[in-house]
Amino acid sequence: MPENTEFNIDQDKNYEMNEDKASLETDNLVNEENSEISNNVPLDNAGQEITGDAPAANPLDAAKAEIAELKDKYLRLYADFENFRRRTAKEKLEMISGASADTVKLILPIVDDFERAKVSFDSSTDIEALKEGVDLIYTKLYKTLESKGLKAMESKGADFDAEIHESIAQFPAPSEDLKGKVIDEIEKGYYLNDKVIRYAKVIVGA
Repeated sequence: MPENTEFNIDQDKNYEMNEDKASLETDNLVNEENSEISNNVPLDNAGQEITGDAPAANPLDAAKAEIAELKDKYLRLYADFENFRRRTAKEKLEMISGASADTVKLILPIVDDFERAKVSFDSSTDIEALKEGVDLIYTKLYKTLESKGLKAMESKGADFDAEIHESIAQFPAPSEDLKGKVIDEIEKGYYLNDKVIRYAKVIVGA
């Protein structure tokens, strides 16, 4: 009996050693396969090499996104321009309206003078006094307009200038030095802040 028992123990030890050796060889094979897999370059379904970079974006999607962004910028810019245009137009109208109101306020006292003059025409027989009153009103009106930038043209005797003169007739010049010059003024021309607002109607010497 003892001999058989010893034989069984030795047999069991050999079996365990063989099992450990086989397990170790199996682990080595698994590690080698994992190493080969990690070293191999992965392939896609078409057999093409798969890199670590992200897939390239679709050019059509990129173009659509760019168009949408540009459209948004255009709409914002157009809206800003429309707001600026409306604001500028409103400010211009307000400025013109304010300037007109200021001018009218300056002229109203002169209108009052004319109304008083009309009453004097009905009750007074002093012609000289009436003429003097009208002259005073005219001077007051002209000075008021001058304060707003109005300036009369001095055309008579000057060279004809199509930029500021409108020739309505040509008469023989009284002298040689008046040929091509303004010999008479039918309607006076005016500047407003150095800009022509009415051309002078003149007669030119020929």
